[in-house]
Amino acid sequence: MSVLRTIEQKIESLVEGVFGRAFRTNVQPVELARKLVKEMDDHRMVSVSRVYVPNEYTVYLSPQDREQFSSYESSLGLELQEYLAEHARREGYVMLTEPRVGLKTDPDLDVGEFGIATRMVQGRRRPQGDPPPPVQALPAATIVYKAREPESAPGDDEAEVARESVALTVNGHPHEVTKRRVVLGRSRDCDIELSDPNISRRHAELRQEGTSYWIVDLDSTNGTEVNGERTTRARLEHGDRITLGSTELVFERGFAAVDGAS
Repeated sequence: MSVLRTIEQKIESLVEGVFGRAFRTNVQPVELARKLVKEMDDHRMVSVSRVYVPNEYTVYLSPQDREQFSSYESSLGLELQEYLAEHARREGYVMLTEPRVGLKTDPDLDVGEFGIATRMVQGRRRPQGDPPPPVQALPAATIVYKAREPESAPGDDEAEVARESVALTVNGHPHEVTKRRVVLGRSRDCDIELSDPNISRRHAELRQEGTSYWIVDLDSTNGTEVNGERTTRARLEHGDRITLGSTELVFERGFAAVDGAS
């Protein structure tokens, strides 16, 4: 049996008697482990002779799911850290410190939803002989997952997990949002360039704070509207319409694609 599978069994044993069939759509700790590894793989950074990966991981949970973990949260954190360290060892990844996993409550999340943000943080010691990778002042974009009831044969207790997709649609063309901050405006330096003379060069910014998204006006000349109301800062929900100048953007957020269990 592989070391990773052994750790998975230890994580699963933490919740025996807590999560049963009635809780299949709650966040499952073993899924946290698997998605943390996925985020580690997705945020690799290749240096001259090494592959660096994040060493700080923040997991956002709904209040109900966080409460489910309250009696063994510290043990779960240690097991998740061990799982990440073992995966990094197997893949030959380098981390600037031992991995750290922290759990936070986010009231904007529903039961079964969880977010993961990663960050590369400089430790006191770093590997020698290779330029250090750039450390991150802010975490990478928080990726949100959602547990779903399985659609497979009856008796299959393993829930599927869908990954959230976020986009801004302009004139029927979706722009996928993969960054924590996305600048909108007329300038070519903007993340989303909008060819509208009524829009300022740097007009507004889409910001992810925790697992929520906000539109923030950047002191533009003609202002920003959300669903027809003028605003300098507004929290966005799926389907909200943002008006910059004479251009309308639609904020879209949903769980379209389903990841495999592993």
